[in-house]
Amino acid sequence: MRLSLLDRSRTRAGRPDAEALEGTIARAAHAEQLGYERFWVAEHHAVPGIASGTPAVLVAAVGAATSRIRIGSGGVMLPLHQPLVVAEQFLVLEALHPGRVDLGLGRSLGFTPPVRRALRRELDAVDEFEDDLVELRSYLDGTGGVTARPASGPVQMHLLATGRGIDIAARLGLPVVLGGPVLDSDELPDVLARYRRTFQPHEGSEPSVTISLDVTVADDDATARELALPEAYAMAMSRQTGEFGPLESVADIRSRDWPDIVSRRVEESLDRAVAGSPATVRKRLEQLAERTGADELLASTSTHDRDALFASDTMLRDLMG
Repeated sequence: MRLSLLDRSRTRAGRPDAEALEGTIARAAHAEQLGYERFWVAEHHAVPGIASGTPAVLVAAVGAATSRIRIGSGGVMLPLHQPLVVAEQFLVLEALHPGRVDLGLGRSLGFTPPVRRALRRELDAVDEFEDDLVELRSYLDGTGGVTARPASGPVQMHLLATGRGIDIAARLGLPVVLGGPVLDSDELPDVLARYRRTFQPHEGSEPSVTISLDVTVADDDATARELALPEAYAMAMSRQTGEFGPLESVADIRSRDWPDIVSRRVEESLDRAVAGSPATVRKRLEQLAERTGADELLASTSTHDRDALFASDTMLRDLMG
């Protein structure tokens, strides 16, 4: 499998948000040195634990700090934007960093009702996602009703998808990126077989499957699980409080008494994540590759300890050859 990184610009408790963005840019430069395929950033709005709300702006900064690695979004939430504006943003990026830009697209409407209201997008809004994808692609390839500028090279679209979105990717001839609970679904092999079977090529495109999940590598399994703990704890607490918070240190997290439901959710999250020694991680990834036939792994790892995060990226690159 090809190997890439998704960095969500995770904030750290007690540290300025700007530090998270600086960490993303530094990690991209490190990923390029290690030989990763691509480096993507995320779009999340009004989330205390994530500093990245405008992928196009952050991708520009990542592009300026690198020279070879592919750069892009994982992803732009298309229902929150006008297709022409998204096309213009990524055509600018492609003009500045030719041959390197990817446009990953998702359909999330926001984390909480107040955020969705602020974004002028409610859950009961008309679903125009597939039509917007087609319109966006027409602007990118110069066939739209108006000509998006600047006129630059091709921008590769990818679809972040679960369920029905996988079928949309097949109809539109798009690469698909899968993450979250769908990776544990018993139906996943059949869903992916249908994607490949019903894929309708667009300008010579071929089926392509990327799996995205947290992958943390350390010298031993216990250390890796501790490094993965802050992310698992933040996710578990978000289901209690409705707020996805900054990463906290392992020591601070361990010093608290956890409700039973939080403990259970943390353990479930750690079990789903791929966290362990190189041998453990290799075995888990080989199983996923066999089950999915994936062409690429997009590791979305987050840790509180940035040095450990860089070390994990290095060990993952080494074990993947």
